[in-house]
Amino acid sequence: MKTRSRLTRRRFLTRTARAGAILGAPLVVPASVLGRGGAVAPSERIVMAGIGIGNRGQYDLGILLQEPDVQFVAVCDVRRVRRDAVKQLVDQSYGNRDCATTRDLHELLASRTDLDAVLIATGDRWHTPASIAAMKAGLDVFCEKPSSMSIAEGQELVAVARRYGRIFQSGMQRLSEANFVFADQLARSGRLGRVHTVHAHQLKFQMRRDWLPAEPQPPVEEVDWDRWLGPAPWRPYNAAYLRACGSWLDYYDFGTGVAGWGSHTICQCQSALGALATSPVEYEYPGNDDAHGLICRFADGTRLRLDAQGWPKPGDGGLWRGSCGVRYEGTEGWVSIADGYARPETSSPALLAEFDAVVREYQAQANRPLHHIRDFLQGVRTRRACVASDVVMHRTMSTNHVANICMLLRRNVRWDPVKEEFPGDPEANRLRSRARREPWGA
Repeated sequence: MKTRSRLTRRRFLTRTARAGAILGAPLVVPASVLGRGGAVAPSERIVMAGIGIGNRGQYDLGILLQEPDVQFVAVCDVRRVRRDAVKQLVDQSYGNRDCATTRDLHELLASRTDLDAVLIATGDRWHTPASIAAMKAGLDVFCEKPSSMSIAEGQELVAVARRYGRIFQSGMQRLSEANFVFADQLARSGRLGRVHTVHAHQLKFQMRRDWLPAEPQPPVEEVDWDRWLGPAPWRPYNAAYLRACGSWLDYYDFGTGVAGWGSHTICQCQSALGALATSPVEYEYPGNDDAHGLICRFADGTRLRLDAQGWPKPGDGGLWRGSCGVRYEGTEGWVSIADGYARPETSSPALLAEFDAVVREYQAQANRPLHHIRDFLQGVRTRRACVASDVVMHRTMSTNHVANICMLLRRNVRWDPVKEEFPGDPEANRLRSRARREPWGA
């Protein structure tokens, strides 16, 4: 909702009204334009576009299209099939053919002066460069996770958000889901006693360095391969990279290792510990290739343990059932939660009996909706930092990235979250950043 856009629309209505009066003809303005009958006036809508809208992006888009104060007007994607699919979805939702398409995000940002915000759901390698370009263009950003590829990228994103005064929300949606909020609140409120260990489910650590064999490259309008690669190192086209995120996620050039799943669960653990503005200081190499059992130790001695051996089935007696599980253990009890639970599991029925009260307590204290995209939209309007702000994203992603470095070096590392460096460890410090291919690095 840029002021210039709102004034332009109001001027239009005013001038139209005057023209109608001059001509002596009655002017009929639809109630929806004036914001009556529960509708949101166009001048008060948040005008948005999408960049890289695939499977996850279409999930987010489906939510945005249900929000009456959002107007989605354009989509940018390097793949024609996705551009067309999103346009069809948006046009069907609004009953028109107005959704614009492009394969060039810089063209989108330069040409659409009516935009207030963007949804970014590209592959991981594009998350930070696209977010930074959008914020420099004066837009607020909802960016899917993992929202950075390295510690240096996170630092850069935070600096740009601060410099340009932009609102940023990372797609760490479990920070806004009642079951996970309840578990976090049990830990934060002291109901579990002193929390000494938190467990984060994550996928097995993989960072492949090989290439798939070259295949004939499609026309640029069908797949803009150079832009698809973006800041990642060049490699020949192979259609398998495009089939699903799992086709590229395990490659070092495209993926984020531990963060592929840890961006969900490590963030949640740090939220439970009230540690969203810092990171652990010691990382203990687990002696394997998948990061299972890697211990991240905070300055106060609290342990964050990564669990990468899948999740157990009901009755297996494991930490949780389902994806993106976390478990918090304290001196007075524990809580476990993962996707698909009707309610969390707790060490005592008395803890679970407080579910509604604990969730209400959080909402009263935080003054936030249990709706991640709604939290972003409120941030756009109020300029209040979102629950998964740029700083929260960077600090929790730093934990992921340091864990990756621990695995890549196959040894223990120490991390200073204040100076954001590995004290006396030049080998580890060199891994805080990744080279970005020109000209797609910004």
